[in-house]
Amino acid sequence: MNIQIQTHSRLHYLLPQPQSPSPAHPLCRRSELLFSAQFVPRLRPRLSCCVGELEGENKEYRRHQARRAYPFHEIEPKWQKFWEEKKTFRTPDEIDTSKPKYYVLDMFPYPSGSGLHVGHPLGYTATDILARFKRMQGYNVLHPMGWDAFGLPAEQYAIETGTHPRITTMKNINRFRSQLKSFGFSYDWDREISTTEPEYYRWTQWIFIQLLKRGLAYQAEVPVNWCPALGTVLANEEVVDGVSERGGHPVIRKPMRQWMLKITAYADRLLEDLDHLDWPESIKEMQRNWIGRSEGAELDFCILDGDGQNRDLKVTVYTTRPDTVFGATYLVLAPEHNLMSSIVSEGQKFHVELYVELSSRKSDLERTDLQKEKTGVFTGSFARNPANGKAIPIWVADYVLGSYGTGAIMAVPAHDTRDHKFALKHNIPISWVVMPFDDTLRNLEKPYTGDGRMINSSSSSTGFDINYLSSKLAASKVIEWLEKSGHGKKQINYKLRDWLFARQRYWGEPIPVVFLDETGECVPVPETELPLVLPELNDFTPTGMGDPPLSKAPSWVKAYDHLSGKPARRETNTMPQWAGSCWYYLRFIDPRNSGALVDKEKEKYWSPVDVYVGGAEHAVLHLLYARFWHKVLYDIGVVSTTEPFKCVINQGIILGEVQYIACKDSNGNFVSAELVDDLTECNQERIPEEKVIKSGSSFVFKDDPSIQLIARAHKMSKSRGNVINPDDVVLEYGADSLRLYEMFMGPLRESKQWSTSGIEGVHRFLARVWRLIIGPPLPNGTFQDGTATVNEKPTIDQYRCLHRTIEKVTEEIEGTRFNTGISAMMEFINIAYKWDRLPLSVIEPFVLLLSPYAPHMSEELWCRLGHTESLAYEPFPKVDPAYLKDTTLVLAVQINGKTRGTIVVEEWCSEEDAFRLASLDFKLSRFLDGITVRKRIYVPGKVLNVVVEPPKKANKVGQ
Repeated sequence: MNIQIQTHSRLHYLLPQPQSPSPAHPLCRRSELLFSAQFVPRLRPRLSCCVGELEGENKEYRRHQARRAYPFHEIEPKWQKFWEEKKTFRTPDEIDTSKPKYYVLDMFPYPSGSGLHVGHPLGYTATDILARFKRMQGYNVLHPMGWDAFGLPAEQYAIETGTHPRITTMKNINRFRSQLKSFGFSYDWDREISTTEPEYYRWTQWIFIQLLKRGLAYQAEVPVNWCPALGTVLANEEVVDGVSERGGHPVIRKPMRQWMLKITAYADRLLEDLDHLDWPESIKEMQRNWIGRSEGAELDFCILDGDGQNRDLKVTVYTTRPDTVFGATYLVLAPEHNLMSSIVSEGQKFHVELYVELSSRKSDLERTDLQKEKTGVFTGSFARNPANGKAIPIWVADYVLGSYGTGAIMAVPAHDTRDHKFALKHNIPISWVVMPFDDTLRNLEKPYTGDGRMINSSSSSTGFDINYLSSKLAASKVIEWLEKSGHGKKQINYKLRDWLFARQRYWGEPIPVVFLDETGECVPVPETELPLVLPELNDFTPTGMGDPPLSKAPSWVKAYDHLSGKPARRETNTMPQWAGSCWYYLRFIDPRNSGALVDKEKEKYWSPVDVYVGGAEHAVLHLLYARFWHKVLYDIGVVSTTEPFKCVINQGIILGEVQYIACKDSNGNFVSAELVDDLTECNQERIPEEKVIKSGSSFVFKDDPSIQLIARAHKMSKSRGNVINPDDVVLEYGADSLRLYEMFMGPLRESKQWSTSGIEGVHRFLARVWRLIIGPPLPNGTFQDGTATVNEKPTIDQYRCLHRTIEKVTEEIEGTRFNTGISAMMEFINIAYKWDRLPLSVIEPFVLLLSPYAPHMSEELWCRLGHTESLAYEPFPKVDPAYLKDTTLVLAVQINGKTRGTIVVEEWCSEEDAFRLASLDFKLSRFLDGITVRKRIYVPGKVLNVVVEPPKKANKVGQ
């Protein structure tokens, strides 16, 4: 092997120049092994020295070295162009419906200006592996991509920059599309859709009209989170500490006329059908909690006047624990309760009104945050507990929501944690009414929230008594008594609220209704006039007065009733961003249909989506809203299934690289992190990775192991400066390396941290695959055109190695355990490097196994192996169970009837092969070398007895 100095981009580095024997010769692979195992360790210090002189070009050096490993920079653009020109992954409109189908879908992205980061391809790569795998198994595969492009971020950016959101959105879409194509994803781009296209939102508007016709869309005055600066209503999740999450603008609660969708009408079906879904249990539980079905009772508490007499006013409360009614020592009303002004006393009016005003600045999420201190104000009034006739105070507190239950609760501080904290803070009496079944209340300083036996639960004034009953029996008795006495009734409640379906913004789907000028009657736009196209506006800033930006388009707003011809006014609110993403999976089935949302026969074939992959942040609202719309569409005969998604997978998040932090004392000296009581108060300094070593389960200074460091990996974000641009990774290592690494990092559903050294390891694996099959680089650094394979029959061991790998990779793809499938392929390559010959009939199936993970390299290898067509539709290798069985056995070898050793043979081993193996055995060879064999006795699978001539005795001297 010659060593020569080469120059590239002012970087001097040492390149091995191997001799060039025949490409098919095993010395090609052996020379590569010799280079990698012996030469590189000696070369690395010299490389480091050279590169250290030009630190600014480290990245360019690594990029050049990566390309030397195998020419991905040539291969990947070549095959991406081939796939696009040949439309390799297009799913035709007319398909053979006798074949099984596989619909695999990503939660389509919002095309932001920042583009994709390395976390995005995680789920996209997983779905692409599944799509490629199923195509090769003979399925009709539907694997589309589109854009959820309406919404507040694009509009806000447009306001800040003066650029129309349509222009910004198209620019972002083009960037996203280009990035996705650079990863080699096998999307059917002919089915690409965007929620902003009139041809698409025509059918979003059509669905709204169907909801309106069936009474599932209505208008109501509801309290909302209004942000004057943004000029729109915000969801609870978009409000933090009284300000908007985006921009930090003040938010207030105020009643507004809003469009609502009656999702509560489907609450039971949405809940019950979860049991039949192949979804993560965590997602199903989140949806159950969001729907929040509970059984309990409504009770009426009479309001008392100043003399303690019943007024003609009642507060109705809802409780899930009617058994604890005797323990109710106060009532709490939501600040927005409709009886507030009628209940508050003159002396408390100022305090209550001030409290109500402060509460209006909080979102529902903030008000119900269990970690925050519960605040409240006494109204100055009392109510009568119907169970015992006692007067109890009425408070107003923002932890009670007007939108849940009746907007009022009976507070039982002895048996509710929240009520207990509130009672202690405000010195309200606590009455214990439930005793644990073991008759011990171990800690009277904490509430007991479990079931038990009733105590202190009888009244002579009302004649009602549930003492000593179990909680469950007592609850049923209380409900029975309430209904007989007229004080209440059994009630089923839901936390789920109707869906607020209007935004006071420009960049969204117009709501297809008009209001008659004379009567204000709401009339839907005729379906034949859809789409109602969003007008072009130069000024799309919010008015700040509650009027949406569309009110600035008077010629568009002015309309007429299509039936009577009377003048009317268009709705100027737009739909929320959720609207377009509720049903896009159906449009992908039939994206160019101008006569229907989706063709019935096509929908029947492709529905439901077999696998739906996306982030856990969509576990509740998006999935819940999509399920709601799907059930409505099922009820009106548009779809044939009751659920849209058969299997949902939430991929984990990719964290940034680990950061190592050292703590300093007040003098600026480093101290061990384990000795610091409050890490948030100490001075901290980030330490470069090269100064850190691992010690046990901790990380320490390399130069001073007594100083323990903090190791952290954060979610990627611009503010932390730890975002990895996938474009840079593809440029440096190639798309196949990125795809393979993201699948190899760990289980798909779990979070994992990015590591540059990790992707380098995966890149080396692909380089080993390339060099194993193609051969080492030629003296000029390029590679030969052919391959190093031979057209020979594989050995039994090679067949076994192949079929073990086929079995493992197939099982792991089907189970979405992609990381362990990669491990199996790595193990195959390690073993293959030990073979003297590479049979074509073993290497070709391996290339097919690799192709869903690393499609560019696999296509190139397939081509170089002599194939003229893409491997995209080649049959995926099938395992032969015969090669999975262990058919070896231990055969005893005897010499003249005496056992001298054993050999391992195949169960069908012939006598001749058994004797040859025995002769090659180190222990047995000394008995067989140089002797004369008289005969062999062979009992297959048991014994080989070699009968030999006895050695001749030497003649005595002198005889």
